[in-house]
Amino acid sequence: MKRLFPYLLVAIIGGLVSLLIYRAFTTTTVVHPVSGHDSVSVPSQLANYVPTAVPQLGPDFVRAAELTVNAVVHIKTEYTRKSSVYDLFFYDFFGDRRGNQSPRGNPIIATGSGVIISADGFIVTNNHVVQDAEKIEVTLNDRRTYTAKLIGNDPSTDLAVIKIESTQLPYLNYGNSDEVRVGEWVLAVGNPFNLTSTVTAGIVSAKARNINILETPDGTAIESFIQTDAAVNRGNSGGALVNTRGELVGINAAIASGTGYYTGYSFAIPGNIVRKVVNDLINTGAVQRAFLGISIREVDAKLAADENLKEIKGVYVAGVTENSAAKEAGIKEGDVIIAIQGTHVNTTSELLEVIGQHRPGDKVVVEYRRKNKDNTVEVTLRNREGTTNVVKREERSMNELLGASFSEVPAETLNRLGISNGIQVTRLSDGVLKNAGVKEGFIIMKIDNKNVTSIVDLESVVKTKRGGVLIEGIYPNRMRAYYGFGL
Repeated sequence: MKRLFPYLLVAIIGGLVSLLIYRAFTTTTVVHPVSGHDSVSVPSQLANYVPTAVPQLGPDFVRAAELTVNAVVHIKTEYTRKSSVYDLFFYDFFGDRRGNQSPRGNPIIATGSGVIISADGFIVTNNHVVQDAEKIEVTLNDRRTYTAKLIGNDPSTDLAVIKIESTQLPYLNYGNSDEVRVGEWVLAVGNPFNLTSTVTAGIVSAKARNINILETPDGTAIESFIQTDAAVNRGNSGGALVNTRGELVGINAAIASGTGYYTGYSFAIPGNIVRKVVNDLINTGAVQRAFLGISIREVDAKLAADENLKEIKGVYVAGVTENSAAKEAGIKEGDVIIAIQGTHVNTTSELLEVIGQHRPGDKVVVEYRRKNKDNTVEVTLRNREGTTNVVKREERSMNELLGASFSEVPAETLNRLGISNGIQVTRLSDGVLKNAGVKEGFIIMKIDNKNVTSIVDLESVVKTKRGGVLIEGIYPNRMRAYYGFGL
């Protein structure tokens, strides 16, 4: 044992030295089992709490909503329906209309929305919200109430401008609706169900939609809507569609619904068209419509095959009007318009939207294809009369405005019917009278409760009137009737 003891001591000392060396060059690890799989080793450390901001999930609409709600107003209108024969020629897409329809003329109340576009009180809304109104009341988001007057309206785009007398009002700036992209987030702001300003969000589902809801006497309606899935309901009509920067990119006008309530899609008039129409109405009282002077068809597979077109692309020129902008520029039947001002057009809606942003006298660059060869030409747009003159509201003829021809009533007819005055509708074309339900032969005795004794009386009212008009009279079979329409 005495001989083995030194060896045992050396072994113990060596073991202790080895253990110390091992501890000096290694770190402790903790083993964590992972869901029944093989274990893994992770270096151990203390769990420290580090405060961080909650990450933003999705777009931030707060700033856009704050900018918008105070510039969107509630509009209440009143008009009188004096007979069951009275018929409105416009479609109330989703405004809230209710009231008594008795012959005593109890007021019908309608509500909608509008957007303030200037600090001094100009407001844009839908034409169908205000066009027949005898009284227009505007309530701001802060509950101040004003009586508004109609500045001008345009049935072809379903837009109207009204004004309240105030200053330093909050208003929205226009965005560029051409730059709005499918999939982009947007907000719809309005007053559904008579509520105060309400904000809903959605994305742009499509552009340049034609849903065939605007009817105009001359067939010049521009339907190129921005389609969104932002919830829009009764009373939103005339409200704002804004981008995430709070810029106005559209005016809400309609919904796709079988019930009259929101079921998935809503439609807005593009902001670039809104800006152009509003400026025209404020500055001249009438919309300055520009025309190429062509009839068009959309290119499909059958047309491409029939006309030997190399691509299913563009808009086909089916005809060219004499003394038109297109005729003067050398565009011919059979050409295919590819782009206007650098914007590609593949549907009639897209073409109408681009042209609808311009005025007679504007020059636009048109790219077209003829016999599969690409060409470019500069076109000076013209009005319907083939000129570049500015058309003022008072210069539009009574026949054009009403879509009818008139004659004096023979004395014999006056005596037979027991009346002393009136003018007779001798011919009707597509127009506001026909849409209101007037038939040929109707004798107009009063307009807005004033006696009509001659065509000059009617003309003087029609050329200066803005808004709703009420006419009353009698048919040769002695049936009396009342009709209302908007100018």
